[in-house]
Amino acid sequence: MARFLTLMIASSLSVPPSLPPLHAEVVSPWVADRGDGTYRNPVLHADYSDPDAIRVGDDYWMTASSFGHVPGLPILHSRDLVNWTLVNHALPALVPAAHFARPRHGEGVWAPALRHHAGRFWIFYPDPDFGLYVITADDPRGHWSEPRLLLAGRGLIDPCPLWDNDGRAWLIHGWAKSRSGINNRLTLHEMSPDGTGVLDEGRVVIDADQLPGWRTLEGPKLYKHDGWYYVFAPAGGVAEGYQAVFRSRTILGPYENRIVLAQGGTRVNGPHQGAWVNTPGGQDWFFHFQEMPAHGRVVHLQPMRWRSDGWPVMGDDADGDGTGEPVLAHAKPDLPWQPAREPATSDGFGGGQPGLQWQWQGNPGPDWILPCGPSGGLRLKAVPPPGAGSLWLAPNLLMQKFPAPSFAAEVTVALPDGGEGVSAGLVVFGYDYGWVGLRRGPEGRTELVQALCAGAQKDGVERVAAAVDWSEGGAVRLRVEVGAELGCRFFYRAASGDAAFRPLGESFTASSSRWVGAKVGVFCLGADGEADFANFVVTP
Repeated sequence: MARFLTLMIASSLSVPPSLPPLHAEVVSPWVADRGDGTYRNPVLHADYSDPDAIRVGDDYWMTASSFGHVPGLPILHSRDLVNWTLVNHALPALVPAAHFARPRHGEGVWAPALRHHAGRFWIFYPDPDFGLYVITADDPRGHWSEPRLLLAGRGLIDPCPLWDNDGRAWLIHGWAKSRSGINNRLTLHEMSPDGTGVLDEGRVVIDADQLPGWRTLEGPKLYKHDGWYYVFAPAGGVAEGYQAVFRSRTILGPYENRIVLAQGGTRVNGPHQGAWVNTPGGQDWFFHFQEMPAHGRVVHLQPMRWRSDGWPVMGDDADGDGTGEPVLAHAKPDLPWQPAREPATSDGFGGGQPGLQWQWQGNPGPDWILPCGPSGGLRLKAVPPPGAGSLWLAPNLLMQKFPAPSFAAEVTVALPDGGEGVSAGLVVFGYDYGWVGLRRGPEGRTELVQALCAGAQKDGVERVAAAVDWSEGGAVRLRVEVGAELGCRFFYRAASGDAAFRPLGESFTASSSRWVGAKVGVFCLGADGEADFANFVVTP
């Protein structure tokens, strides 16, 4: 078991036989550390889009885009660049709060930059509809400041600061054509050293419209190294693009450019947008994402080195032309050993609260999570359905990222007495979605239902694919199996006893959502009532 991540969930919850405590060893469905001094890519087989990472002492910290999901701006920690733990979210709620009280698919937090300066941690993040924000913290595991709007404007995206050796500070950002009408260029502002505002109107320092064949230059990360100013920025689009680097002896340019990482003959499409980090021993590494539609934008780690001509190259540059190709496996960084870890997936809902891996579809209400009942676990309040024909506009879906190429997820669901019209269950969500769960109708009649929806974002209407009477069934154990080709099959059995799982309804294929991968999770809908969830277990 040395090569596998194991997670022990405490079994101290007071749970009756119908909702047994989660106590067994749970094996992670994906582990990047191969246990022999090497790792495999992706190091995070989950949707941590637009990753940025830094080293502070012996610790590595990472954040990523979170779009309209809440809480946002995940904070991950590692000591060896391969094994990562989700330790916090820097953004408990999205602002403006009222705007994000409903789902805003594809809006919210786009590509952030994480930095450490003057003894503090800083995250600069964009909301393409409102502008560029900054938050700070003394400890990334602790409380982060409220978002400060640094620069208002539509279409401003992907900010990154640089505090220069002369005491001046700078901020570079890109543009979203969907909001501003322009893209493919990077704008630089001088910024106040305290990060409270910009000091000028900004100037375009890199215009990729002037580079033949270039499109969608975005995601800049600004660095200074050996007297050069470097802008690491991807171009060409997330599915087919490449990673470029620009450099200049002066921060205002002019900048020369080179493509330093591309798909080449590999199966890693569009190596895109990430972060350069180094080790205390002098090694250099580069994180980037790969878009795998329904799996989301997964994170790869590439070896990096500086050539004698002052340009970086990433991955495997077998022909020495300065453009590397992604590696699928490699020797681990020369860093102290740490146990194999991946962000948590399974959850015993200790103390009646969900773990850090869970996110809502919008800013949650204060009473969506209720004090747990005598059975322990997680109790969700029924929230009125959105009024459309699907869950697309339901903010109270509590979900987590797909964690592996294939996996299974199980959860126990029970409906306490009362609450006519309540639906609660296990959902796989994207542009198309499916769920299985309990639905209570008139006079306490309860059905076990499978529902499917195709084209939810295009006014698709949910339909019931199967229904079984469950009026006397009590708590139910639900299961979904997600295959390597993203086919999803649902199963059920009584939560008590050891009966085998039985299939229910039709299979469907998981799909991405707007800028994000599919998610799996739980929900409780209705005008009144509640639902209890216990022992969410994810396995290979």
